[in-house]
Amino acid sequence: MKINPLKGMKDYLPAEQRLRDYVQGRILETYRASGFERIATPLLEDMENLDKSEGGENLNLIFKVLKRGEKLDAALAAGSEKALSDMGLRYDLTLPLSRYYAANRDKLPTPFKVIQTDRVFRAERPQKGRLREFVQCDIDIVGDASPNAEIELIDVTARALLAIGFTDFTVNLNDRRLLRGMLEGMGFAPETLDSVCITFDKLDKVGPGGVASELAEKGFPAPAVAALRAFLGQGAADLSAVAALCADKAPAAALRQVMDTVTALAGGAYRVAYCPSLVRGQGYYTGMVFEVVCPAFSGAVAGGGRYDNMVGKFLGQPVPAVGFSIGFERICSVLLDQGFAIPAEKQKLALLYAPGADFAAVLKKAAELRQAYLVTVLPQGKKAGKQLAALESQHFAAAAFFETGEIKRFGQT
Repeated sequence: MKINPLKGMKDYLPAEQRLRDYVQGRILETYRASGFERIATPLLEDMENLDKSEGGENLNLIFKVLKRGEKLDAALAAGSEKALSDMGLRYDLTLPLSRYYAANRDKLPTPFKVIQTDRVFRAERPQKGRLREFVQCDIDIVGDASPNAEIELIDVTARALLAIGFTDFTVNLNDRRLLRGMLEGMGFAPETLDSVCITFDKLDKVGPGGVASELAEKGFPAPAVAALRAFLGQGAADLSAVAALCADKAPAAALRQVMDTVTALAGGAYRVAYCPSLVRGQGYYTGMVFEVVCPAFSGAVAGGGRYDNMVGKFLGQPVPAVGFSIGFERICSVLLDQGFAIPAEKQKLALLYAPGADFAAVLKKAAELRQAYLVTVLPQGKKAGKQLAALESQHFAAAAFFETGEIKRFGQT
């Protein structure tokens, strides 16, 4: 029998789990205080739904579940690899929410402001900060087509990050419609824009020259590549300059409204910036996209966008929807590495009782001590010194002896 978890999965020691509980608790507290309600959906989704979800590269990372019994035997006999699986583990929480809303819309308010904090799975190559099983903390607004939905999601998410203790971060924004309009204005054909955006999304890693070289290697028209290279060479992009390249001015106006409003709401606590190279990998985004970046992290700590067509795949009609997800695992990992101390957390105390003690009385005493401590009830060991040393190493602040009422505080003489 193997004692280690599966590759890309992780066990969490008590100190790690306490931190995770604290971070998730602060996030949930902020979300709920803003009127969002929590739901839960199954870990497994129908394979047809997953295949049609436009999840970008994530579609190649789905954990597929084999059919069972006679259905599996028939699929094996047919020799069809695709027919072997009829369900898979969810790779994010957007598809499950869309299916959930389509199934329950007659019981839900409009707009529906929803929280999801749950596990998702991706068959990635495991590395630091990238697991195969991880938690996402999402808030979404379904049923509001106005930019107010984006403004509220950004504001609530930023307040959740501030509640955890982050201050030095920037909210980067773009709009898929604006990006596509800009690229078409430069001469890229509409049917090639997905491929162009994949390369454009690498700007932070390879720079303007690298983007231009890759587009040239892909065989895109030289004048279009030169126009994009010249645009990127101008330095910080201006929203007005990009809007001038687009036939439809509405996306730029909506983006400007969101940026101005969020900047006013931020009050200097964080920054808001236009980022023309921001794409977001999922193919289901239809409008604004956004990410939160922080110097303490190597990448984004939160991201999301508008996906007005996803719910419509189930209903046959478009339903406006927008969501924002906090990078829970990345935040917890960095906070743990930094030795983050949970603020205002009660200290731990062990209440030790001798053999034969009245256990009901012991528990009653523990309840009294919980006014000031987090109390664990333990039988008193034969070697008091060894037991006390072990408790101190486990980050207990003190030990109390039930029979005598004495409290031994660690780190004190």
